[in-house]
Amino acid sequence: MSAKIGIPKALSYYVYYPLWEKFFTELGAQVITSDNTSRYIVDDGVKETVNDACVPIKLFHGHVLNLKDRVDYLFLPRLVSTNGEQVYCPKFLGLPDMVRNTLDGLPEIISPRVDIRQGRFKFIKMLYQVGARLTKNPFKIYSAFSKARHYFSDFQSLLQQGYTVDEAIRGLRGEEVELDNNQAKLKVAVLGYPYIIYDPHISVNMIGKLRDLGVEVVTGDMVSAEELAAQSPKLKKDLFWTLSDKKIKAGYHYYEAGEIDGLIHVTAFGCGPDFMVDELLELAAKNKDDISFMTLTVDEHTGEAGIVTRLEAFIDMLDLRGRKQ
Repeated sequence: MSAKIGIPKALSYYVYYPLWEKFFTELGAQVITSDNTSRYIVDDGVKETVNDACVPIKLFHGHVLNLKDRVDYLFLPRLVSTNGEQVYCPKFLGLPDMVRNTLDGLPEIISPRVDIRQGRFKFIKMLYQVGARLTKNPFKIYSAFSKARHYFSDFQSLLQQGYTVDEAIRGLRGEEVELDNNQAKLKVAVLGYPYIIYDPHISVNMIGKLRDLGVEVVTGDMVSAEELAAQSPKLKKDLFWTLSDKKIKAGYHYYEAGEIDGLIHVTAFGCGPDFMVDELLELAAKNKDDISFMTLTVDEHTGEAGIVTRLEAFIDMLDLRGRKQ
């Protein structure tokens, strides 16, 4: 019987899930994810975490609870640096320890340290240590990761074409996913951490609602690495945090390209790095008279009605401005 490896549908799921899913399935494991975010999962996470934790961390604990009795292992990688330069938020780094010391009755946790800065040998050693729970054959482990990298590259290609994470995953599995922006009257950039903007519950399906309003939505995942790098000179120094650095550079790219009508920054209440990113994006927006800027802050108490009202008002304003011009 194949081992069951659980991956919570939160945080790094929205960045690296296809990579690890392919890796583990190629090694013969069965990958199981937690259920889609719901009010029950949110409430369970809130009960188990400290009050000052940001909503993504609270949400992650809820997803672990949803998953823990259905799997043999929990895969909670300690993401440090995946590009060899920036690092992840400290809460990412300490996530496996937080879960171990907060929740009871957990299965074995697989928590490899992923830090590209340590060199290729360390990374290969980390892969073997993870894969060794399923096979002792190093060639099979390397082959599995090689296939996973190609699979992950296809996933990133779909994101750059405009698909959401869920749509891209379904597309990789052979499902037909339509993406029709021909009727869009406006183009809006929605920038936020992937685990916020792509989670339909915590973001109240913001991307879907904007599409329903006749808006073409673009995100930071649609900006290539080369385009992001081209924005570095606009910063006195790159931001320390991987996802924050990507977000601010994506915003600068869209401002420079001038192809959007508005930019919405979605931030989590209590997120320190987001406070700095929001200020930088707002300051840059003041130099763009033809691009409107709005910040939406979400937490575990966010209601759908309030977000929808603000989205509709924002789109009405953009539409009115377009007609006047």
